[in-house]
Amino acid sequence: VQLQASGGGLVQPGGSLGLSCAASRMMFSIDGMGWYRQAPGKQRELVAVITRGGTTNYADSVKGRFTISRDSAVNTVYLQMNSLKPEDTAVYYCNANRGGIDYWGKGTLVTVSS
Repeated sequence: VQLQASGGGLVQPGGSLGLSCAASRMMFSIDGMGWYRQAPGKQRELVAVITRGGTTNYADSVKGRFTISRDSAVNTVYLQMNSLKPEDTAVYYCNANRGGIDYWGKGTLVTVSS
């Protein structure tokens, strides 16, 4: 599975930003997709995931602010990020799990700063 992430950039606190991740395989063959992030000096952490069945799960720190969704017709998962905070600054990575194997896209930098 190859993953191509796009989006990211610089946004002011309180602003919004969207990320997208296109998968090279049909989504019905992927068990789950999600977004992780890694801030400087910190470990990579889960942000949000969506299963093949459509179940979503979010990190407590982003609940109510971020929304993960998917469009199976174009094999793409999205992350809409609202009410962004400086602590959301990180490199965001797209992830897909297929048959117990994790696949990663190249990270995209999100910077929240005034």
